[in-house]
Amino acid sequence: MAFAAPTLGSTVFSRLFRTFSTTSPSLSHTTESISRNMTSSSTQTATLAAGCFWGVEHLFRKQFGQGKGLLDAKVGYCGGNTASPNYRAVCTGDTGHAEALKITFDPSLVSYRSLLEFFYRMHDPTTKNQQGPDVGTQYRSAIFTHGDEQHKIAESVTEKVSKEWYKQPLSTEIIPAGQWWDAEEYHQLYLHKNPSGYECPAHFVRSFPPLSE
Repeated sequence: MAFAAPTLGSTVFSRLFRTFSTTSPSLSHTTESISRNMTSSSTQTATLAAGCFWGVEHLFRKQFGQGKGLLDAKVGYCGGNTASPNYRAVCTGDTGHAEALKITFDPSLVSYRSLLEFFYRMHDPTTKNQQGPDVGTQYRSAIFTHGDEQHKIAESVTEKVSKEWYKQPLSTEIIPAGQWWDAEEYHQLYLHKNPSGYECPAHFVRSFPPLSE
């Protein structure tokens, strides 16, 4: 996916090569209801970073797709300080961007709080600038909030997760969402197009008791 620890060089090159050798099966089942739902004035946006964006998108679509609230999802770059970043530039860690997922969701079907609870279940928020073998600021854990209400919910959920789930400080940043940049098309739905593609070993759903509202 990007540059990791030196001992993992072969894995890195394998992931970089794989991004240019994709296949493209039908994607109809992942987008079947998007067009009719995207017109709703009640949709909201959540922007999250939790390491390699291939796995983040894959797990969120699996959990909240098919009528469970997720209307659309795009992988891309957020939180950086350069314009029009591309994948190779972001991989260097020099642009300041995080690999991120932008979710359009229906709050009548899934709450922002529920999305954040799942976010904390599906990655390791205790490792700073790292998820599994993927190391660098582009793999940091972050919640990019859209408005004051999201910011308050993010702080509340994060505090509970830190105390009740992980029982230690978390590395997750909570900051207002800035400029968003879509990643290149071959990154979108990557693990759907490439079922045997790289998945970060830190991306799996952990078993925690549900948070109280």
